[in-house]
Amino acid sequence: MYFHSFPSHNKTGDIMKNKMSFIFGLLCGFLNGLFGSGGGTVAVPCLEKSGLEVKKAHASSVLLIFVLSIFTAIIYFLNGNLDLGLAMDYIPYGIVGAVIGSLTLKKISSDILKKIFAIIIIISGVRILL
Repeated sequence: MYFHSFPSHNKTGDIMKNKMSFIFGLLCGFLNGLFGSGGGTVAVPCLEKSGLEVKKAHASSVLLIFVLSIFTAIIYFLNGNLDLGLAMDYIPYGIVGAVIGSLTLKKISSDILKKIFAIIIIISGVRILL
């Protein structure tokens, strides 16, 4: 992750940027590895804090989580925790949903996107707790 808010023209700014990238990258990877997802809920706010506008933060987090998910899936597979058959049942429909979601991103405002993201996080949290 690149944190735009930290100046890169001085040594202190570079060190701070690298520390933040390390901390948030590690946290995203840890959550993705532990829960099989969840890194995006940390990545999006971190990317926004770095200076990316809302839509770019969401889009950039997809790439980050994609790479993390590949590594996570490999480790899950090697540990016998991956059901390939069941996952394959969901993939075609997930691809359709991904296309619709990515096309929708272009059409909705950043404010609406933030609200939808917040509502989904809240609903997910409540469901887990109940």
